[in-house]
Amino acid sequence: MTRRGPRRRAIPAALAALLVLGVLGCASGPGRADGASGPGTATSPAAGDAVAGELVVLAAASLQGTFTELAAVFEEAHPGVTVTLSFGGSSALARQLLAGAPADLFAAASAATMADAAEVTEDPVVFARNTLEIAVPPGNPGAVSGLADLADPARLIALCAVEVPCGAASARVLEVAGLAPAPDTYEADVTATLTKVVLGEVDAALVYRTDVLAAGDAVESIPFPEAVAAVNDYPVAVLTDAPNPAAARAFVALLLGNEARAVLVAAGFAGG
Repeated sequence: MTRRGPRRRAIPAALAALLVLGVLGCASGPGRADGASGPGTATSPAAGDAVAGELVVLAAASLQGTFTELAAVFEEAHPGVTVTLSFGGSSALARQLLAGAPADLFAAASAATMADAAEVTEDPVVFARNTLEIAVPPGNPGAVSGLADLADPARLIALCAVEVPCGAASARVLEVAGLAPAPDTYEADVTATLTKVVLGEVDAALVYRTDVLAAGDAVESIPFPEAVAAVNDYPVAVLTDAPNPAAARAFVALLLGNEARAVLVAAGFAGG
């Protein structure tokens, strides 16, 4: 399920068709998604490149709030640019890119998902990290107290589909805890999973810390120690055939700078 954030222009028809198919410890600084120190090749526009036109960004669902805010910052800094944002499960977005969806930039919620799109991206860089928390409805009607309760068949549980990064992270922490999950529903991305909690349709869900914070009073949070076993790196990469590579590199430079770091940390992300 793809969710689109506020944008100033409509997504091109070709991308829309493909889309149908288809959040505090801070590290020392941004790094390459392959683990090497220092930024990758896509951190800044080349000298003399004009930053103008439309910038199309495909990003993980958990980035919706921060990227919407940062897109406005970017447009203010570059009046000649219009940013078009499309959000969804990282794995679905990677498949769309491999199928030829037109885009300039891809931000994923895991290095593994970014690797799936490696044939159509330049070298990625990590700009943020995220961890899981248990989300429950206000008042915690299911009396959930920890991760073990997610393996209780008497409770209604929502998990992200294992194909998407939040689902893969959930599977890792449950395995580390020696638990066999008993989910009543698998959702296409973290936003859909959290929505089940917000609507009171489940007793608990595993979602990112950032999504819990963004939901405010609509949910309650239950941290759990096993979350450290599945810290997700968030890489970003310019598409090799990006129609607007100069704007894409400028946006990456924004993501690696102090202004974006403050926005990301305030949302619950750790630094890259």
